Amino acid sequence: MTSSAAQAQRLRDLALLRRVRDRMDREYAQPLDVEALARGVHLSAGHLSREFRRAYGESPYSYLMTRRIERAMALLRRGDLSVTEVCLAVGCSSLGTFSTRFTELVGVPPSVFRRQPSQATAGIPPCLAKLATRPVRNREARSRQPELA
Repeated sequence: MTSSAAQAQRLRDLALLRRVRDRMDREYAQPLDVEALARGVHLSAGHLSREFRRAYGESPYSYLMTRRIERAMALLRRGDLSVTEVCLAVGCSSLGTFSTRFTELVGVPPSVFRRQPSQATAGIPPCLAKLATRPVRNREARSRQPELA
């Protein structure tokens, strides 16, 4: 395969990965798994997982859980839903898994986060508050040096 053909294939793969990522952003509350996501772009689950991690620094499952936790943070800040209701609203079927992931990413359990007043973002425009409070996967997303072509 020539380098231009390889480059063209890489761009096609990146377009497919963007479609998968966009689907997760849109349908985070739906029951999604790697197999279903891979079927949607006609790839094997293993290939999708490897390429997704290579492109975005984390697995598809980790990315989806981060999106779900971001949405859960917003719902918990509102304060009108219980932790269980928030868990189900963001697409998690297990309260234990949701609480564990939430605690890993945010640093406090969802029940504690819900009780805390959101003083940290008072007076900040919502678009900047979302960016500043976005959960970060320090252990799973490796920092990578940019690849030079």
